[in-house]
Amino acid sequence: MQQVGYARVSTLDQKPELQLDALRAIGCEHVFEEKASGALRDRPQLEAALDYMRKGDVFVVWKLDRLARSIKQLIEAVEEMEAIDTTPPGGKFIFHIFGALAEFERSIIRECTNAGLKAARDRGRQAACALGQ
Repeated sequence: MQQVGYARVSTLDQKPELQLDALRAIGCEHVFEEKASGALRDRPQLEAALDYMRKGDVFVVWKLDRLARSIKQLIEAVEEMEAIDTTPPGGKFIFHIFGALAEFERSIIRECTNAGLKAARDRGRQAACALGQ
């Protein structure tokens, strides 16, 4: 049995070191690293990590928002995995709460980004955004 880590950053100018350090510190023997938006369905390194895993291995992410950006996407990702320990009522509850928090955090970030871009436009400034807004 081994721990298999997955680290993801959204843009090329973001650095994954915080995630990589945390995953290695808890004993992940193999870490798959990706630079891709969490909204993308096609994430080759995530697929590679899941393909690499064997029975009894543990899949580890630093935060749930590194795996998925919405509860629906998180549930779909987990359904693809053979097993996740959400059998106790508390485990299932915490899983859904964390998923909801990740989705809420993403919504707040989007809202703040859009407000900042609107404020810049209202002042006559052009703003460049990696999200294409």
